[in-house]
Amino acid sequence: MMQLPKSLILASASPRRANLLRQIGLPFQIKNAGISEQYNGREPVAFATEMAHKKATVVAKSVDNAIVLAADTIVLLDKQILGKPANENQAADMLAILSGRMHEVITGYTIYDRPTDRQITNYEITRVWFRDLDQDEIGTYIASGSPLDKAGSYGIQDDFGAVFVNRIDGCYYNVVGLPLAKVYQDLKQFIKRYSIQM
Repeated sequence: MMQLPKSLILASASPRRANLLRQIGLPFQIKNAGISEQYNGREPVAFATEMAHKKATVVAKSVDNAIVLAADTIVLLDKQILGKPANENQAADMLAILSGRMHEVITGYTIYDRPTDRQITNYEITRVWFRDLDQDEIGTYIASGSPLDKAGSYGIQDDFGAVFVNRIDGCYYNVVGLPLAKVYQDLKQFIKRYSIQM
């Protein structure tokens, strides 16, 4: 297990990202960046990485000595970004257009050290295939409230959204919200490359 040379701050309010870091045994604190995630028309990978970098920068500038990890996950279908639904009707529309089709889940992430201001930004893409969904399934899922805080209106982990997915190509944890293997390796190399210390 990696030993961190200083405190790690997760710049995210996502309980899923927090659970993933706990899963691999990394101690951390949470400090939400609190910035708007409104899509700005950028190319999808550029948008996800830009948002992650903005979140990391906001939180990093508020601390004196820590490593900040920030991420942003988007769902892409036919060049259209599906963010978090604003309401139940929007969630139903998203699930209906995802039904029976393949989409991509893109997560951009930034690792940012304070006080050196050294940083790296990277991303991961996973392809996800949905089976055909019927209206009753969509309605039941929306009634649970689960889709309303998730990009693309579904969660592949531990709720009914799991049964919508036929298969994936790429990192499962990326679909949950953080590509664990890639983030872990980048964090390890980041600390080693820059001799990050207290």
